[in-house]
Amino acid sequence: MLTRRGILTGGAAIMAVGGAGAMLSMRLASDRYTSFARQLREPLKPSAASRDLIRYATLAASGHNTQPWLFRESAQAIAVVPDFTRRTPVVDPDDHHLYVSLGCAIENLAIAARATGRSGEVAVEGEGGATFSFSQQPGTTDPTVAELFQAIPLRQSTRSEYDGRPVTSDHLERLSNSAAIEGVDVVLLTERSTIDQVRDIVIAGNDLQMADSAFLRELKDWLRFSPSAAMKRGDGLYAPASGNPPLPEWLGPIAFDLAFKPASEADKYARHMDSSAGVAVFAARNEGPAGWIAVGRACQRFCLTTTVLGLKTAFVNQPVEVAELRDDMAALAGFGARRTDIVLRFGRAPAMPYSPRRPVDTVLTT
Repeated sequence: MLTRRGILTGGAAIMAVGGAGAMLSMRLASDRYTSFARQLREPLKPSAASRDLIRYATLAASGHNTQPWLFRESAQAIAVVPDFTRRTPVVDPDDHHLYVSLGCAIENLAIAARATGRSGEVAVEGEGGATFSFSQQPGTTDPTVAELFQAIPLRQSTRSEYDGRPVTSDHLERLSNSAAIEGVDVVLLTERSTIDQVRDIVIAGNDLQMADSAFLRELKDWLRFSPSAAMKRGDGLYAPASGNPPLPEWLGPIAFDLAFKPASEADKYARHMDSSAGVAVFAARNEGPAGWIAVGRACQRFCLTTTVLGLKTAFVNQPVEVAELRDDMAALAGFGARRTDIVLRFGRAPAMPYSPRRPVDTVLTT
């Protein structure tokens, strides 16, 4: 999110106030963060307990990495319910992204349970969230589930430039099939002229959001500039996960204000879209929490499948978040009057640092 000039400004400030000692401290904190992120993503053992499954569920995608979920466990089931204390009312006033995030989490949980021998079914409860109920029957080995399970700790939202190479037709078909969840439609846009149109809508949305001071305040609240803050809070948008350097928490907001400008953000999104192999657009057939949870399930399966195929994804949801652009995005995707729920770009790129997650004990409820 920071420009090169902003990065240099921040670096100069660090040297001015702390010199080499400050830089060494930041480097050591970054090393600790790497270990922290690795522990969060330790592979599950075949005898995984409920809390292990919940840890894998929390590795799902969520808007601003707010992780707006709580989990309720019993001997027969694990439920994921909304945590409204983690709402983002400016960018997500109707809790659309919140419920999509719950769908992503319950799908991770279901995949992890089935891959470790605990079969069961997902029941979507709308405003109440969703539940995975365990079956009395032993789980069976499914190669597709096994692949998705292996991808859970590796998946990330990779907010960088991609290499621009097209995705093969067989991989596109596999991606489309992976998102086949009842009640959800997905369209893959791979023609360059169509991607260019999506790019223009994304940039238009970005310009409108950048002009909204409330949007900027809310976004800043979820930024984690330093490794220490990311580990302490366990949530939010960690600066290096977006390709920016770590900064002290006191300096980060200053650098953000200096560097986060409409022109630089528009240029960034233009480069990101121009380098992407395609765009995936998701829409629920029924508006409301149940439909949005279903979209989250489909989206998570799509993102895990891209990971299996060596691809990356990143959300470009401005056409969803800015109400006056939704019709343009829906028309481009062929959804008619239906609301577009998720817009994802995909392509090939190196992995980035991983975002933080909260400990399992902090997301449990009774």
